Amino acid sequence: MPRDGAPTRVRILDAAEVLVLRNGFAATSVDDILRAADSSKGAFFHHFASKAELASALVERYVDADVAELRKGLDAVADEADPVDRLLSFVGYYERWAEQLVAEEAGCVYIAALAELDLLDDTTSRAVRRGIQTWRAEFGSLLRPALAAARVKSTIDVDELADHLFATFEGAYLMCRSLQSAEPMRAQLRVFRQLLTVLLKR
Repeated sequence: MPRDGAPTRVRILDAAEVLVLRNGFAATSVDDILRAADSSKGAFFHHFASKAELASALVERYVDADVAELRKGLDAVADEADPVDRLLSFVGYYERWAEQLVAEEAGCVYIAALAELDLLDDTTSRAVRRGIQTWRAEFGSLLRPALAAARVKSTIDVDELADHLFATFEGAYLMCRSLQSAEPMRAQLRVFRQLLTVLLKR
């Protein structure tokens, strides 16, 4: 019976993610990844045709995990009847879990991938766009009823405001990495929630 190759593939991706977040894609060689994964070149090329294909797989996996985190936040506030409370609780959910969002190897694969133009093939670019657009759509679905319930008369573009949350996450990751602390993530999400509170007059 053939061996299941999934654990080896996952081990290679896990090792690659740690190294890429620490050093970037360009500074991470296949040999570095294989040493960290305790794997062989034969195993690597069985699962990935090239380092670029590995990068695409890594980004796709990261997007899936990111969208899963989004779903957790949505599920956590699904029982909130008031749309304004639901919106603010959604941001508060991530604010409370900032420590878990920013692990020891704090970083974001989106940023790592976008910083290396040679890796941005159509597959990788589509994956990053999928992450951004999913957050925009789902957060926008919370924003619209909250703005309507609060009777906010504003020229604010809902999609742009939704994108601001995504931008807050990404900027906070950079700050966390620079300051070696999870506090910037918590602080920036708190500020974003406070701005929404003022906008919604709560």
